[in-house]
Amino acid sequence: MNNDSSQALLPAGLSDVLPPEAGHSAEIVERLLACFAGRGYQRVKPPLIEFEDQLLRGSAAALARETFRLLDPVSQQMMGLRADITMQVARIAASRLGKAPRPLRLCYAGDVFRVKGAQLRPERQFTQVGFELIGAPSAAADVEVVMLATGALREVGVERLSVDLSLPTLIPTLSAALDLPENISTPLRQALDLKDASAVAVAAGKHAALFSGLLSAAGPASRALEAIEALKLPKLARKEVARLAEVARAILAGEPDLSLTIDPVENRGFEYHTGVGFTVFAPGVRGELGSGGRYLAGAANGDPEPATGGTLYLETVLRALPEPEARDRLFLPFGTKEADGNTLREAGWITLSGLENGLDAKAEARKLGCTHLLVDGKPALLTKKKED
Repeated sequence: MNNDSSQALLPAGLSDVLPPEAGHSAEIVERLLACFAGRGYQRVKPPLIEFEDQLLRGSAAALARETFRLLDPVSQQMMGLRADITMQVARIAASRLGKAPRPLRLCYAGDVFRVKGAQLRPERQFTQVGFELIGAPSAAADVEVVMLATGALREVGVERLSVDLSLPTLIPTLSAALDLPENISTPLRQALDLKDASAVAVAAGKHAALFSGLLSAAGPASRALEAIEALKLPKLARKEVARLAEVARAILAGEPDLSLTIDPVENRGFEYHTGVGFTVFAPGVRGELGSGGRYLAGAANGDPEPATGGTLYLETVLRALPEPEARDRLFLPFGTKEADGNTLREAGWITLSGLENGLDAKAEARKLGCTHLLVDGKPALLTKKKED
């Protein structure tokens, strides 16, 4: 039997967004994009679906398990529903904007789809609002994207932000430099991801002091940097740590009051990143508000080019904001002149027009949730029914 509840049932991880939340979320997206645009980031709009081999090319292959597939009935080729927009923007930069001057600043907003949700973000469909800085290898570019993420969040009203910097390439670099075989590096990576100090010590063997030192170094930026820089690291690893330190100290110089932490062994969520990464949190808010970092983008000549960027997760951002305030709504009785309605809307009113003659205008206005009624050409506040 068909009924309303069965027809409204949606797959796990998907949901309808109703008023006023839908309008509020659209407003926040536009405010974030305006912030990016004010700093020189131009908007692009990639498609929802691409051919699978194109969508998952290069670094994007790390998202293969998160990607929905479907068969294109026209070309008979497999297509993928995007699980992330970053690599789509990188493709645009390499192809359609391959000859544009570098560094190239681009921004975007759109929905992505995942095969399954994460523990802290169970949604399978969610909105990304992000920015990419392509063709800029300097530490200043890393600093810019972190500061842009925190600045944009503050502009829409999110306060008390904290940023966690990570270096997802450090453990692979160390494993290679120390010639760790896969049967050691794999369980070591798993132990580090779980932050299991005893398992790290066992898995690292003779290198236990080094990896345990990195694990315990996580914490406030200044203290973490001192602990990491005190460790005896191979040359390439020292170079990566020096870059992390340069970025961290520049961020602290620009935002001395920002809560900045460092976790040198964090890797989860940074599968395709090639340098300093970051995650933004707010106290009391479930999940990360945004994340990003350095990666390699394809270039027009086929060679990879340095890139960095960030993505803000709209659903989490909305959880960090107060509920939207209800706006006044003005009911226009049936027959109100269109010119009068236009004048009121230009003055900032939200108007709802009566569509039937002879109805009780006051009762109709209340039924539709209006706060005001047009009486003798002027908005009049609707009092509570018992006071009428």
